[in-house]
Amino acid sequence: MGASMTMHKGTNVAVPAGAVRVEVGRHAAPGAPDVDASALLLVAGKVRSDADFVFYNQPAHASGAVRHEGKRTAPDRVTDTLVVDFGTVEPAIDRIVVAASADGGTFGRVSGLYVRVTDAASGAELARFDSTDATVETAFILGELYLRQGAWKFRAVGQGYSTGLEGLATDFGISVDEPQQTPPAPPVPQAPAAPVTPPQPRPAAQAPAPVAAPATPAPATPATPVAPPAAAPVRLTKVTLTKSAPSVSLAKQGGTSGALRVNLNWEVRKQFKGWGAKLGRAVAMHADLDLDLCALYELADGRKGVVQSLGNAFGSLTRPPFIHLDGDDRTGALSTGENMSINLDHKDLLRRVLIFVTIYEGARSFADLHATVTLQPQNGAAIDFSLDECTVPSTVCALALITNNGGDLTVQREARYLVPDRGVSPQRTIDATYGWGMNWTPGRK
Repeated sequence: MGASMTMHKGTNVAVPAGAVRVEVGRHAAPGAPDVDASALLLVAGKVRSDADFVFYNQPAHASGAVRHEGKRTAPDRVTDTLVVDFGTVEPAIDRIVVAASADGGTFGRVSGLYVRVTDAASGAELARFDSTDATVETAFILGELYLRQGAWKFRAVGQGYSTGLEGLATDFGISVDEPQQTPPAPPVPQAPAAPVTPPQPRPAAQAPAPVAAPATPAPATPATPVAPPAAAPVRLTKVTLTKSAPSVSLAKQGGTSGALRVNLNWEVRKQFKGWGAKLGRAVAMHADLDLDLCALYELADGRKGVVQSLGNAFGSLTRPPFIHLDGDDRTGALSTGENMSINLDHKDLLRRVLIFVTIYEGARSFADLHATVTLQPQNGAAIDFSLDECTVPSTVCALALITNNGGDLTVQREARYLVPDRGVSPQRTIDATYGWGMNWTPGRK
């Protein structure tokens, strides 16, 4: 398929790609509800278990076939993206429903809602469906990828729900934590043309040997439909930290054990000469932007240190400091950005952790870069926030401060750009600002 295609409700189109990105987007407008993308992997119209639901609190399917890539904000629009790798879709799965939910209002207040399917390899647009008739809905089935005679297709659906993500998910067999007090209402009638089938220089630091961060465990996926397991149901809540509400207790969100995954993702607000528009997915033509996710830590016994790629101080999840940097994205070309994990099973041994980011090379400041920080507990609700636009010549930004308060970890949004004095490293700058009191020596990658 050469040219892009704008679809009408109920129409379908072939998807000639080994993997696709499914982008759910809207116009950026003050006061508009946030929009979150999700996917349900179906066998005969139902999920086999809660593990077949991919969304912000469960961002990857166990098979690797579908993953939630995260949200990006540009001056004119906000997008949330899923990646589907058809090569790893299990044979039992015959349909992948693409849904969107509104957080903080109805879709009647969302302008420019669309779903767009692109070839993950080439970026070519394969299909696009614009939803224009929303009113009181708080969740939408925008489209579905389905298998027909051995080939994948995409159908534009446009079926709305007034019961939010919870109502939509339960229709497909998902068990949801903290159910609504009233029974879910039926879907808002929209008479889709093709019904969807519900029921439907650097400092050196002491660096313990790196240990691979464990993947978030997910229930096994049987080959035939079975009743959902008795495991804890999925939690649909999430927390967005803001200037007016900058902190949250991990315990209150269910994040008391397992690995806490910290992700930093970014894009360029404006086009630089010679640069790709999105550095999260494109390599610069003449230089590479290298952002480094780092953490200062202080343990309960008073020991202090840093986790960073500099000096190969990647840390460890199984030994102090119980913090591990997953890797170093040297180019900005990885769509997953930079990731770090914190072992909450040893949270009592942590006194405080300051998560920060430095620019190693490729830019003189954070100006024109937009970044989103997501903290995803293995057991609990996602916590996210965006960084404000940088208006100072900053090369280091404090992202979040995690402190131990009587055994409960509190996450505080910092989003604080710092400007190092001449000749002072970003690490020394953030150390001085937050009073860590460490001794720094030059180091390198």
